[in-house]
Amino acid sequence: MRWLILALCGAALFIYARFADLALLSLLSKGIPVIALLLWLRQAPAGTYSRWIRIGLLCSLAGDILLDWPGDLFVFGLGAFLLAHLAYLRAYLSDCKRPAWAALIIAVIVGGGMFSILASAGLGPLLIPVMCYATAIGAMLWRALARVNLPGINPNGAWLAAIGAILFVLSDSLIGIERFVTPFSAAPYAIIVTYWLGQWAIAASAQRRFR
Repeated sequence: MRWLILALCGAALFIYARFADLALLSLLSKGIPVIALLLWLRQAPAGTYSRWIRIGLLCSLAGDILLDWPGDLFVFGLGAFLLAHLAYLRAYLSDCKRPAWAALIIAVIVGGGMFSILASAGLGPLLIPVMCYATAIGAMLWRALARVNLPGINPNGAWLAAIGAILFVLSDSLIGIERFVTPFSAAPYAIIVTYWLGQWAIAASAQRRFR
C-alpha cells in the first residue's frame, strides 16, 4: 500500500507541475510512479518474468527522464522505450510461445495502423526508427495477448499484462499523434495517465503470474 501511495503522490505532483508549467518539478516528479512500481516488485515471485518486467520498468524510467529533459531528446527517449517494449516482449515469451494467430492479427492491425497514421503525416528521418518502434510495440502486444487463457498462468495476471500492453500502446500512439499529426491540449494528461495505468497493470501481472 505504501508504494501505491508514493506512486499516487508522485503522479499528482507531476500533473500539478505540468499544469503550473514548472519544468524542474515536472522533471523531478515524473519518474516517481515508476520508481514506486520497481520498489513494489521486490515482493513479486522471483524468476525470468519478473526480472524482465523490472528491466522494462528501468528502461521506461530512463525514457521518462529523456523525454522531459531540457532540449529535444525525443530520439533517445524513443530508444529507451523501445528497449522497454523489448524487455516486456522477452518477459511474455518466457512462459508462452504459442502462435496465437488471432492475437497476431490484432497486433498487426494495431501496429500497422499506428505506423500508417504517423507515416501519413511525414516522418522524414524518423521514418525508419518509428517503423522499428511500431514493429516492437506490435510484437509486445501480440505476446501479451497470446498469454490470455494459457494453462498454468493466473488468468488475472494474464489479463493484467494484456490490458497493460494495450494501454502502453495507446499512450505511445497518443505521443505520436500529438507530436507528428495534430497537437491537442489534453494530450499530455491523456498520454501520462494511460502510460502509468499500463505500467501498473504490467507490473501487477508479475505479482499475480501464477495460479
